[in-house]
Amino acid sequence: MGVDYRNPEGYVDPVPYQAISNMDKEQKRYMPMVYICSAYRGDEEYNVQKARVYSRYAVDAGAIPIVPHLLLPQFMEEESERDLAVFMDIAILSKCRELWVFGEPTAGMLNEIAYAERKQMTIKYFDEDMKEGS
Repeated sequence: MGVDYRNPEGYVDPVPYQAISNMDKEQKRYMPMVYICSAYRGDEEYNVQKARVYSRYAVDAGAIPIVPHLLLPQFMEEESERDLAVFMDIAILSKCRELWVFGEPTAGMLNEIAYAERKQMTIKYFDEDMKEGS
């Protein structure tokens, strides 16, 4: 292959280079990171399933979905670490290009929307069936 790519530990790792090389030009086009904003509290099992559907929708639309409420509950406790999780959500949101809001905004979602508005981010609103609206 002739290319000496190393992973963060310093070991030769040609896999990422080869994966990108094998992609066709359409796949290599720019894909914005979008923050998926949807309900988590309440019926958490249902809301997690909906977040997965919204994430797939974003991938199919050519975006990279970032969904903290699919990640953070894997190792954080909602009841005792909510403030820390909300802080992390905003830190993650600050790295995204757009905010995609799905469904009726909850109090937590309104916090993320307010941040995105202050930062003049692109905000897209969708209903629960992923129909874009206002």
